[in-house]
Amino acid sequence: MKAKAGFLGLLAALGWSGAALAAGPTTAIVGATVFDATGAPPRVATVILRDGRIADIGADLKAPRGAVVIDGRGKALLPGFYDVHTHWTPGGDPNTTPQIASAYLAAGVTTINDFHQPPEAYEPRRRWLQSLTSPRVNFTARMSTPGGHGADWADRATTKWVNTPEAARAEVQALIPYKPDAIKAFADGWRYGTSPDNTSMDLWTLSALVDEAHKNKLKVLTHTVTVERGKVAAKAKVDVIAHSLQDREVDAEVVELLKQSGTFYAPTLAVYEPVKPGQPEPDRADPRVQQSFRKFGYALHNVKTLHDAGVPIALGTDAGMPGTPHGVATLREMELLVQAGLTPVEALMAATANSARAMGQIADRGTIEKGKRADLVLISGAPWDEISDVRKTDRVFLDGVLAHGPGAKVSPTNGRTAMPPIKTAALIDDFERPDGRTRLDTLRLDDMDGGMERTVQVSQVVSRTDGGHALSLAARMATKAAPSAGVLLPLSRGSVEPVDARGYRGVRFDVRGDGGEYAFSVDTLGGRWRTSIRAGEAWTTVEAPFAALRPVGRGQEGRAWTGEDLLSIGFSGGRAAGEKLWMEIDNVTFY
Repeated sequence: MKAKAGFLGLLAALGWSGAALAAGPTTAIVGATVFDATGAPPRVATVILRDGRIADIGADLKAPRGAVVIDGRGKALLPGFYDVHTHWTPGGDPNTTPQIASAYLAAGVTTINDFHQPPEAYEPRRRWLQSLTSPRVNFTARMSTPGGHGADWADRATTKWVNTPEAARAEVQALIPYKPDAIKAFADGWRYGTSPDNTSMDLWTLSALVDEAHKNKLKVLTHTVTVERGKVAAKAKVDVIAHSLQDREVDAEVVELLKQSGTFYAPTLAVYEPVKPGQPEPDRADPRVQQSFRKFGYALHNVKTLHDAGVPIALGTDAGMPGTPHGVATLREMELLVQAGLTPVEALMAATANSARAMGQIADRGTIEKGKRADLVLISGAPWDEISDVRKTDRVFLDGVLAHGPGAKVSPTNGRTAMPPIKTAALIDDFERPDGRTRLDTLRLDDMDGGMERTVQVSQVVSRTDGGHALSLAARMATKAAPSAGVLLPLSRGSVEPVDARGYRGVRFDVRGDGGEYAFSVDTLGGRWRTSIRAGEAWTTVEAPFAALRPVGRGQEGRAWTGEDLLSIGFSGGRAAGEKLWMEIDNVTFY
């Protein structure tokens, strides 16, 4: 509570509140050519925005007394764009939350789905986004099969692992307290032809997942990239296939199944484009390059075929992945839809009404109609004639308030790269809480190696023979190079708010183990820091001073320790392939 109060207090001091956008004046956009995404042709009209909503639309409307008047003559007014598939990842372009938010608004994108965040991060990230001038973000929970796509990195709290209908229903229920906005199922195990498919989600499990999600009013999107798995997705009644079917041309069966199920199709052409804007021409003799062009050819053909057959097309990009920058990728996706054979109008429909309808939000946004949310983009051009005009953003409105363009009021926190650091108590965890959380009220996480073949580990709280409890880690190393097992103790919920530990010299903990070498690590906004420790069967107390930590990663040798941006601490170890490891830790505290 102190952290939240401090953060909001800082914003108030800077003259900003999360409700600032909703408190804007009445605005009249006069004389713009309105593409309302209802199917009506573009027409010149005046649009009145009041109290966050579209109050009126008409050719002969007068601007209300005292309204802010914006001259829209010669410009196009459209619903804000909607991208149903993005990843707000620190490895993307741009790579911080405020920068990503600004990039989307600069492109006229006012709603997105984020597929990257762990459920523990939803609450602090929602709080952070409320402080920013940002598009609306739907947090989409992740579910996959053991070893499946999406489950080959991070922990089982970030991506739920399910392999039976019973597990799928249980994990959907486990997500409900976090209030996800949707669920993504990594249902297709085809790794784009680079390895065998041995991790696809079967029809029974996917159907149960979808059914349980729908009972809880959650839409389900799938990572589905092959024609046969497209049939499974349709039979399971998923709401959106969030990638291209690209292993071959679609057949009549999958077309009919998708039509019957009402499934939307968001092909994410932008991420699959073999040579992206600005990239050099690749070696066409390279088999991998040849395959990328072949897949992209199928992707273009299939979206056109599905569209012509009546399957509704939504817009997604997979932005945040390599070569797929936030914001501009949404605009590129529209251009690629036109390249595939859709008309500019059809591409605009995919980016507005269709995406809002796919996510069950068409009653609130996605069209310019009286009573709808006033999320709009004003463009210097006529994108229904020339789709590349979508790049000519003039102004963007959120809840009827100017959020991008001349005179826009932008939150001062958009200039920060992270949330302000918070103070924390000295005791991180003594493993005495009965609910499986740390003393800082954070969720302990497994931190084993990544890949399809992962180390098998069990971390659990156990009783100590001398009284109290400790955290036990037991693991069998995966059969591969450099396997590892570990646990993380986040210092703030979801590791979103950095912790200022400059008042401490290091971390102290009790430890025992199998006599081998282990690592103690600290994750920061700048990266991971680590030092080695050893532990035998007898309990011993170890102090790990921050001064002994060294940055991890190539080219990181000169990175300086600041102590004000800590995210989590970790304990890990590696052994030879197939070998076992164990360790126990207790009484983890700053000193």
